[in-house]
Amino acid sequence: MVQEQFKVAEVQLSYKPDYNINDRPKITSSNQMFQLIKNHWDTGKIAFLEEFKVILFNRTNRVLGIADISMGGVSGTYVDPKVIFAIALQGNASGIILAHNHPSGLLLPSDADLKLTKRLVECGKLLDVNIWDHLIINEDNYYSFADDSMI
Repeated sequence: MVQEQFKVAEVQLSYKPDYNINDRPKITSSNQMFQLIKNHWDTGKIAFLEEFKVILFNRTNRVLGIADISMGGVSGTYVDPKVIFAIALQGNASGIILAHNHPSGLLLPSDADLKLTKRLVECGKLLDVNIWDHLIINEDNYYSFADDSMI
């Protein structure tokens, strides 16, 4: 008999959106995504602190939500794949787009950006949650991994 203190906690699943999905924007390009995500960024911090966000999508490219993943310092932020995919699975997302800023304004991906993106794409394959793009943004522009055939 298993003692009470060692019982495994159970997860209860429930999906209760409080919106009509057809009222959500449908994203079909990286530029549309940049315009959307830019409006959800604190412009007072974009050139100061690195932040990482995830945009959740259903199978028809409708936005389910935007989640703040982490905020770091001027030279980086920590991104935990478990947090990203917990949010994606909880939100019933079929696909996600990753987005973060470079406070320096430089839009080219760093080695760490490349490694993280590759790792998240592999994790997503296991969970059937597609990584559709990864945007690096500054106040005025963006870099898209998908547009550059990096995803």
